[in-house]
Amino acid sequence: MKLFFFIFSIVLLYACSNNSSETKTTAVSTEQGKLIFFPVTAYLKGQIHEIKEKGLTPIKYTTINNRTDSVMVKLDSLNVLSKEFLQPEIDSTNLINFFTESKFLDQTIDAFTFTYDAKTNVPDSVSLIHWDVYVDPETSKVRRVYITKKSGSNKILQLTWQSNQWFKIVTIASAADGTSTIEKEEKISWDY
Repeated sequence: MKLFFFIFSIVLLYACSNNSSETKTTAVSTEQGKLIFFPVTAYLKGQIHEIKEKGLTPIKYTTINNRTDSVMVKLDSLNVLSKEFLQPEIDSTNLINFFTESKFLDQTIDAFTFTYDAKTNVPDSVSLIHWDVYVDPETSKVRRVYITKKSGSNKILQLTWQSNQWFKIVTIASAADGTSTIEKEEKISWDY
């Protein structure tokens, strides 16, 4: 088990150090038995910073009722577009008491998978439900981040962040009868 934590720490240290915009993030590890979550929010902010630094012009594709429109995105708008997933800060400091972590090498997708699920005592003020971090075992870089959170009383937001390529936010509305429908999909791509 100690070997797994050591390898995991090395993998994430390498992943964080490979990107200049991510050098401020800390690696997931255990410090005398204390669990430290992967700093997802810092990673996403690093990705946004990298897009801005490179001067890339993302395109936003919005799909509502099977109709898709596209528009160029100003770099200053990236924080606004992703703001729902930048708060609350996903790190060990404020969420370790409310979420559990499981980790394994998923050979079906060839990735180290770190899964975070809510415990039963999560306060109503914490809208996060679940998140996953997928790390490439060969390059030790984060491949993808997936986050699910509540939005109001009857909506769920899902973020899929494909590292260095795009992110997509899906808004799902739940009806009183228990059915769910996709209300809107927004995909912001900068690797085209």
